Amino acid sequence: MKKRLDKNTLKDLYGKVSPFEFKDKLIALANLNKDRFKGTVLDAGRGNPNWIATTPRQAFFALGSFAIEECERTFSLNNLAGMANKKGIYLRFINYCNVNSSTKGVTLLKDIIDFSIREYNFNEDDFLFELVDGIIGDNYPYPDRNLLHIEKIVNSYLMKELGCSTTYNNEFDIFSVEGGTAAMCYIFDSLVHNNLLNKGDTIALMTPIFTPYLEIPHLPEYDFNVIKIHANEVDENNNLTYQYSREELEKLKDKNIKALFIVNPNNPASIALTNECIENLVDVVKKYNEDLMIITDDVYCTFINDFKSIISYLPYNTIGVYSLSKYFGVTGWRLGTILLHKNNVFNKLINNSPNKVNINNRYKHLSLNPEDITFIDRLVADSRKVALNHTAGLSTPQQVQMALFCGFTLIDRKNEYKNSTINICKRRKALLFEGLESEVIDNSMDASYYTEINVIDWSKKFHGEDFSNYILENYTPFDILYDLANEYSIILLNGDGFASSEWSFRISLANLNDNFYFIIGKAIKSLLLNLLNEYKNNEAAIEINNAINL
Repeated sequence: MKKRLDKNTLKDLYGKVSPFEFKDKLIALANLNKDRFKGTVLDAGRGNPNWIATTPRQAFFALGSFAIEECERTFSLNNLAGMANKKGIYLRFINYCNVNSSTKGVTLLKDIIDFSIREYNFNEDDFLFELVDGIIGDNYPYPDRNLLHIEKIVNSYLMKELGCSTTYNNEFDIFSVEGGTAAMCYIFDSLVHNNLLNKGDTIALMTPIFTPYLEIPHLPEYDFNVIKIHANEVDENNNLTYQYSREELEKLKDKNIKALFIVNPNNPASIALTNECIENLVDVVKKYNEDLMIITDDVYCTFINDFKSIISYLPYNTIGVYSLSKYFGVTGWRLGTILLHKNNVFNKLINNSPNKVNINNRYKHLSLNPEDITFIDRLVADSRKVALNHTAGLSTPQQVQMALFCGFTLIDRKNEYKNSTINICKRRKALLFEGLESEVIDNSMDASYYTEINVIDWSKKFHGEDFSNYILENYTPFDILYDLANEYSIILLNGDGFASSEWSFRISLANLNDNFYFIIGKAIKSLLLNLLNEYKNNEAAIEINNAINL
């Protein structure tokens, strides 16, 4: 183990493997030396939040208890029960709530259900039966894309959080999937299966971006030609804003670019696009590349007030990807969605394809008229190799839990939960920068789920260009990561693994207790001050040698 973790061996790996794979090596190194640092490894490379939404889970378990009673009403024999009966189920639910009013989760469950019935004019028994049958999980998902009532609740939640106008209500289709990662895989595959992208085609990535979006396009089955649209704008103090200049966005005028992939707010800095930046993008697309396919991953959108997704500006061109994982602390549940407007460029491109006969042949066993199958339904079929389309769809208990999370926020008119999660992230960022003895730049587009620190920029700002040049000439970003892990048991991720600046490091603000961020800030500052002292001693030695030589 020690041989595999020596500095030279790790240095050979650096930049050749994913930042997440390299992180595991650093964790192993930090564990060997953690006793130096109070026996704790501070893994700020991990994006998993250390909070959970409690009350929607309580509502879920309360619903589960009611659902079991409903099944036992049909018949009960030792460890066996029947399947729930729809007739009269809503009145029995009301009675259950009255009897169990003091049970945690029951009040919220009733509030979500009553809100949904009023808001969407649901038939009471139909809706309750869908929830009960869904949480029991004794039937295949039907329809396979989304359970009918649940789709309306999830749709409303997405419209709210993605900043879509109410005029879009019921104009989007939702495909619930096994987390945002499954959404990514399904979209890449279906784009290829439908010849919307072919091997060697040109796509664009708005960088920096989540590492898999950099890695997937180069897999042998895709081998896409990748154009990077890089966030290059700076503010009046020369701080990177993570916005895109008009010049960068105009790369998209090239109609050879067939698809654009965006993470917004971005990863690793979790900064959202400004309205001005989005409007420039919209202008380029509408004037010069009107058939551009856009895929936007908006998982961190809920950590910004009044967020506006690309899909709210360009619904015709855009597929939305959203995962509930970060906001509700449900990475283990695997709850994600794919969102697509009913009128979209993907359907148009399939219908106009010169190869549409061969494309449609893939789906011929699903319909006598496979040409009528929309792209969203092709996504569903492709997720199960088409032949298993009849068993497609996210498990029904997962869909029920998703509906309860979404319903919980829809009835939270004061956004108390949203404000709580935002405040956690903002507070931790403030503590990190307090430890660094540096000021946080105020930015309404900053989700503060992650942050980036550029060591060279920081060194230049506080100690001058000569010192930053000394680091550049004598060290590498790997040295910083290695020393933080080896000497302080602190794990960060290298920003260039996300196509960000070479000397930037991503710090997750989501997964450690508040006080640890102050410690991380102090440790980074301590490491850099050690380098500063080394630099000063080196300069002093040079001066002495020069004096002697004179």
